[in-house]
Amino acid sequence: MATYAIGDIQGCYKSLRKLLKAVAFQPGADELWCVGDLINRGPKSLDTLRYLRDIGDAATVVLGNHDLHFLALYYECTPDSINGKHTLDELLAAPDCGELAEWLRQKPLTHYDSVLGTQGIHNYLMVHAGVPPQWDLHKTLTLSAEVETALRGPDFRKLLNKMYGNKPLRWKDSLSGRKRLRMITNYLTRMRFCDARGKLDLLIKEGVNEAPEGFRPWFEFETITDSQTSILFGHWAALQGVTLRDRVYALDTGCVWGRELTMMRLEDHKLFSV
Repeated sequence: MATYAIGDIQGCYKSLRKLLKAVAFQPGADELWCVGDLINRGPKSLDTLRYLRDIGDAATVVLGNHDLHFLALYYECTPDSINGKHTLDELLAAPDCGELAEWLRQKPLTHYDSVLGTQGIHNYLMVHAGVPPQWDLHKTLTLSAEVETALRGPDFRKLLNKMYGNKPLRWKDSLSGRKRLRMITNYLTRMRFCDARGKLDLLIKEGVNEAPEGFRPWFEFETITDSQTSILFGHWAALQGVTLRDRVYALDTGCVWGRELTMMRLEDHKLFSV
């Protein structure tokens, strides 16, 4: 049995299947952890979602910002001000789109588990974008669960409609309602740069050299990783898989932009790309 963590697929279904074939992936024996942004921008979002749904428990998924945007589109929750550009028409018109949306709506924003590897047991936190400096592991999982509960609940459309926006800019425990849920969602699914107090800059999407004054990549401030805990994330293709931080693994290597789809075997940290 092997456990593989894969970067942003974004509808690049052929690359996904080619990569899984290269490692002889076997659902039921092996596991596939997906860091989110399963769909959009690439050509085969429908095939990608169907495949991941159909392999059942072999796929562990956390939601990315593109996955949440699809849910908002399907449930007609996007604000009028949101740009309508997407590549999801085939998915939205599919006869099983509703089933796929409901399957995706049950997925979490974070996943935490242990893997027995070549160096013993190691713990992994998987998230789409990142974790702010003021959250420890327990707080990250607890706050993630607040959004997950709202997304699975009867009023989930309110969450999808109100999740858009760049404010608040920084976490406060006193935040409540839509601002609280949006702040949690932006950290976990959209963050790249922040300052030492967790203030966000969501406008800059380039590499680390483009950090605004006073801001740095979120993983230079995080306090979760230690000798037994690593973070897996995607979202930031401009990093090209490089963080220069032990136990912080960037897995989005820009397949949808014509580069590679990358996967890491968690037992020994070996990388595979196509």
